[in-house]
Amino acid sequence: MRCLKVVAVVAMCVLGLSLLASAGANKFGVADSRNITFSGPMRVGDTLLPKGDYQVMHTMEGDHHIMVFKQLHTKRPAEARVQCQLVPLQKKAERGETAYVLNAANEQVLHSLIFQGDSAQHVF
Repeated sequence: MRCLKVVAVVAMCVLGLSLLASAGANKFGVADSRNITFSGPMRVGDTLLPKGDYQVMHTMEGDHHIMVFKQLHTKRPAEARVQCQLVPLQKKAERGETAYVLNAANEQVLHSLIFQGDSAQHVF
């Protein structure tokens, strides 16, 4: 009886660890939620977000990949939603990268994001 209990506990531990390992990335090779910090104002889609910390959530709306940026640590959080295209990477990203362009108003406009550990780039 004691042997059965030990086997059951070990099986539950293995199951729990496998669930944790698979929770990181979805079938597209990107995590469903990440955090990012903008050191200055950043235009994301049609929204100019103030500098600060953001939670970035990758969601699906039909066949469309949508990124939702929600400001953290503030009473009235700024939020932006923008459609993205996933571009596969040859291997998992070793570091995060943020690329932007400057528009005519000299604002930083988010162009692409790569999060460490993901296997795809988000292009806006």
